[in-house]
Amino acid sequence: MKIAITGGAGFVGSHLAEELTEEHEVIIFDNLSSGIPDDARFYEIDIKEGIPQDHLEDVDVMFHLAANPKVNTFPEDRDKDFRENLKGKKNVLDACVDAVVDQIVFTSSSVVYGEEADIPTPEEHVLDPISQYGATKAGGEHMMRVYGRTFDLDATIVRLANIVGGRNPKGVTYDFVKKLEDEPSELTILGNGKQKKSYLHIEDTVEGIISAWRAEETVFNIGNHDSTSVDRIADIVADEMGIDPDYSYTGGEKGWTGDVPEMRLDIEKLRAEGWSPSE
Repeated sequence: MKIAITGGAGFVGSHLAEELTEEHEVIIFDNLSSGIPDDARFYEIDIKEGIPQDHLEDVDVMFHLAANPKVNTFPEDRDKDFRENLKGKKNVLDACVDAVVDQIVFTSSSVVYGEEADIPTPEEHVLDPISQYGATKAGGEHMMRVYGRTFDLDATIVRLANIVGGRNPKGVTYDFVKKLEDEPSELTILGNGKQKKSYLHIEDTVEGIISAWRAEETVFNIGNHDSTSVDRIADIVADEMGIDPDYSYTGGEKGWTGDVPEMRLDIEKLRAEGWSPSE
């Protein structure tokens, strides 16, 4: 098959592209935020400006991963999420319709459920995001459904937990490592350190996305069996670095405006398709 990936040079997108190039022809649309697999064709494109129709000639599937990767941009940059996550999303959907790309897979996020969600959270739970990032991801899901019904697109939505692994230039683990490299004796932790979330390795994530794409159902959570506190992650990072820092806290249950203090997704729906995270 011929597959296009927006955000294919980013963290999750580049790993997904590497996996898909083993069996398929892959083209990548990105604004160059990370590495590019050798076997993939690359176009430097900003999806906020649209995708030329001829770039999608004979494409069978679109994996749409391009987005503003920062959850905590509000209120510092109120336009960035809208431009990249909603305007960019519409441009991708329009390009797929115009080029007759029948299948599209969209990576959404666990943050669409908000902070009052049942734990673990099933796919049927109401969407109630508390950040602008989450709101634009939820809006992207609704756009997918409307375009799917209107233009007969085979649309799949995957809601990702926190993803960790190589080439990830953000997240709590990366943040702790950088802070401790600068000051090994002390670590400042956002919030109270009790925030508890689910983390999944990038290899499991890629396998989950591909399993969801191949399934008959259309919406899947992709996460891990368990959750880990921020304090526990700090302990692991410090232990791996061979140091014993003092912890200080900024206070409050949330690390930033729009942070969800606890998250763990119900993953039984995708497990029924034969996928499971590594033990």
